[in-house]
Amino acid sequence: MSDLPKLLLASLDPSSRKQAEQKLYELSVQQGFLTHLLALVLEQSQDRSVRLAGGVYLKNIAKLRWEEDVQPLAEDDKAALRSQLVPAMLALSNPGDKAIRAQIAESVALIAELDFPEKWNDLLDQLVSSFSLTDYNVNVGVLETAHSIFKHWRAQVRSDKLFTEINIVLEKFVTPFLALFKRTAELLMNPSSAPSVTTPVSNYALIAHAMVLLTAIFYDLTCHDLPPAIEDNYEEFFGSNGWFHRFITWDPAELRGDPDDETPSFPSKIKTSILEIAELWIKLYPDQLQRSSAVATIVQNVWLLIGSNKLPAIADDALVSQSLRFISTAIRTGYYKELFSSKETISTLVQGVVIPNVSLREHDVEQFEDDPLEFIRLDLSLSAAGTDLATRRHAAADVLQALVGSGYEADTTEIVGSWINTGLGQYNANKEENWKAKDSAIFLLTAIATRGSTTQHGVTSTNALVDVVKFFSEHVYQDLQAASGTVHPILQVDAIRFLYAFRNQLNKEQLLSVLPLLAQHLRSNNYVTYTYAAITIDRILFIKQDKKLLFSQADIHDSAAQLLDALLSRIEAGGTPEKVAENDHLMKCAMRIIITARQTLIPIYQVVLNRLVAILGVISKNPSNPNFDQYIFESISGLMRFVVEGAPSSLPTFESVLFGTFNVIIQQDIEQYIPYVFQVLAQMLELHTGEVPQDYRSLLPFLLTPTVWQQKGSIPGLVKLLKAFIARDAQSMVAAGQMASVLAVVQQRLIPSKINDSWGFELLQSVVLHVKPADLQSQYLRPIIMTLLTRLQSSKTDKYVYLLSRFLLFTLAANIEGFNPDMLISTVEGIQPALWSQILTNFVIPEAPKVPIRERKLAVVGMIRLLCQSRLMMQEPSVRAWPAAYGALRKLFSEPQHLTKNADDEAATGITEIDFEEQTAGYQAAYSRLAASETKEVDVVAYVPNPQEYMQTQLQTLSQTYGQVSQLITAGGGPF
Repeated sequence: MSDLPKLLLASLDPSSRKQAEQKLYELSVQQGFLTHLLALVLEQSQDRSVRLAGGVYLKNIAKLRWEEDVQPLAEDDKAALRSQLVPAMLALSNPGDKAIRAQIAESVALIAELDFPEKWNDLLDQLVSSFSLTDYNVNVGVLETAHSIFKHWRAQVRSDKLFTEINIVLEKFVTPFLALFKRTAELLMNPSSAPSVTTPVSNYALIAHAMVLLTAIFYDLTCHDLPPAIEDNYEEFFGSNGWFHRFITWDPAELRGDPDDETPSFPSKIKTSILEIAELWIKLYPDQLQRSSAVATIVQNVWLLIGSNKLPAIADDALVSQSLRFISTAIRTGYYKELFSSKETISTLVQGVVIPNVSLREHDVEQFEDDPLEFIRLDLSLSAAGTDLATRRHAAADVLQALVGSGYEADTTEIVGSWINTGLGQYNANKEENWKAKDSAIFLLTAIATRGSTTQHGVTSTNALVDVVKFFSEHVYQDLQAASGTVHPILQVDAIRFLYAFRNQLNKEQLLSVLPLLAQHLRSNNYVTYTYAAITIDRILFIKQDKKLLFSQADIHDSAAQLLDALLSRIEAGGTPEKVAENDHLMKCAMRIIITARQTLIPIYQVVLNRLVAILGVISKNPSNPNFDQYIFESISGLMRFVVEGAPSSLPTFESVLFGTFNVIIQQDIEQYIPYVFQVLAQMLELHTGEVPQDYRSLLPFLLTPTVWQQKGSIPGLVKLLKAFIARDAQSMVAAGQMASVLAVVQQRLIPSKINDSWGFELLQSVVLHVKPADLQSQYLRPIIMTLLTRLQSSKTDKYVYLLSRFLLFTLAANIEGFNPDMLISTVEGIQPALWSQILTNFVIPEAPKVPIRERKLAVVGMIRLLCQSRLMMQEPSVRAWPAAYGALRKLFSEPQHLTKNADDEAATGITEIDFEEQTAGYQAAYSRLAASETKEVDVVAYVPNPQEYMQTQLQTLSQTYGQVSQLITAGGGPF
């Protein structure tokens, strides 16, 4: 343990990180490690870098390993750490320890999410007993910890488990919380009235910080249901003289801060949080708010707060955006029509609140020029509108869309239309000086024209009173085709963005006509212009009609090479690893062109492949952008998929180019890329039709070493690669003893793990499918069954019971020459007499009907073969379970199912079905699958074209051998 500080420092250095992390991992499983690490974090005499690294490492243990199955943390150690975490939080109340405290708070939240309340039942007692009447440093620490635990409720789905947890919290926490809220509010409103608080004026900011956290927790406590204690105190918060109304108009001079500071002040944060609460209550508890004039009062206060651009500072962006979202929500509910229904009110709302927040500010123009990626991120609002990331412009646009969608379409369109015409008129009068007026006009038009939209599809429904295509041709197209430098670049971006938004309103011919213009903009010198062009090309090529892509390889046959050259040249020009990988929009567009152009790239594939691999070589020196990583590997995988499909002789070229780079990645242990490398290696191996080449065989011993399986993110790719080996080389692997090593991985690493057990079953299915039945029976089947039963006995979960049952049905259903259901049954019975009937009755029969619709045919065929092709199932004791199994089969046939081939399933390529913006994080450190490398799983029941006919035939054959079949059928529910 004395080496711990040195190891933590070494883990910060890229040159020593791997070795340090390995040693830390070895230390971490020792008794007492967790409490020793926490003590080191708290030790003020230690180097701050060591303490912070220790806090981060502790958080990562809580995040990644708290429930690890393979090398679990000792329960005593976990209990000891739980008892010390809250006191540790309070000990880190010094302002200089803020960053370290944040790591500990996150650790508390992560562990609480798993262990509270069952294993950490004194957590709330620790928090509540720590509240202080005088020390707000302590209170802020307690509140930060509480919020870090409760905020997870916001994203959770309502469930009995969730409400049990919330009720436990309310029972112990809500009363002291309300008392602290009231005391803190009084201190802020009248600081001189609190002599018991040491130097209240100098403590003012700290107390305000506490109020920010208190309002956040108020939201947490009411985000699913209205606690009685808060409902009883409704007037104190929302009444005419309630705290929330008073805080919205509260503006203490001491807390205003520097006007040029972009960080929101504490009053701004408190007001933002209160308006979030008000918006939540409008959605969940409108009846409560209608008891008083709360909403009308808040709307009036908001109008006074932000109307006529009263808060122009960047620091108030979040407050203004939330104010506008509150208004939008109030409009959409329909409860407050008297507030918004008159044309005069709408006009005042548009003029006083919407228009000032639509206009570009100097800050926006500076950001366009100096921080283009941030400008694009905010402008696209990739996080859906209604989140903290939405800009003032988007929040203002949302007000207009709320009006249009709530029955005020005609008035709103007319009022906004006059502002649009005014803006266009100002621009035409002086195009150089008044370009911002046209920018606002285009933005307003986009806002009122949009009735519904998604990130994936753009605008999905439009305002019938607005002719989008006409506006495009009369006012937008001219900027789209203008030569670079002849119009302001922001107007050129507006034109591209208009196409991006309304791509679904244009037909294929119109879109094809603008693609060459977008291609020209890829070579623009302006960062935002060429990036928006790439984004828009990607989205246009992704348009689907009737579940099929609108654009085919024929549509971009002539332009694909030039488009790829422009995009890759832009990427290559970055120079450094960080700059090359900076703009993932460019790489995503390149990926989209590759998977659209497909075989038309065969003439140039070597050039494209070499450029992609060269880019990969540069960025691998310092991986910095996970989305870029995903798209470049997807591009390589997609290029190989479609080129080899059209020109099989090209596979050796891919191998010769990729093997060298992949070896470097594996040798240097670049963990961000290794999961992708395994998937592409598996893809290449799957493309081989003959013997497995020696280059692949030499990899196999490495893949079966335990250290390779330690990185969780590598496991799915490793499984995919091993499955490719087993499918092509099972006999050689059995002869070399490597199949035993595969099963050792399954037995020691995968099946015991609640996280990775499904991957263990994937490998086992491949073993059953491809190992000769004689070898399976003599060497492997009994150890496999023993491993599965051991896990069933030691740590059964609902998921595991399902996976086990599905595996048994898979084994029964697979049509493997020389293998029959009795081989499986006799193996189980050999472990313990009558064990098969217990497994069948308690697990397989109840789980069979739960198989998803797309896999139901597997369950049906497995049950038919079990019932009709097993001699042992017609004997004691297994025959007792026969009627129940037949009843499960009846149930499977009576429900919706895919029992025959589906045309959509056959046509699906997999690669067109994934849109990476739709994935929750775009990238997950644990694992990101490559859609282009995916192949259709072997249909093990394809030999049964019609399951019902198959069942009838099998039952007839069985009846000819066994006379009691009709009685068994009757006992199982009768014929069907």
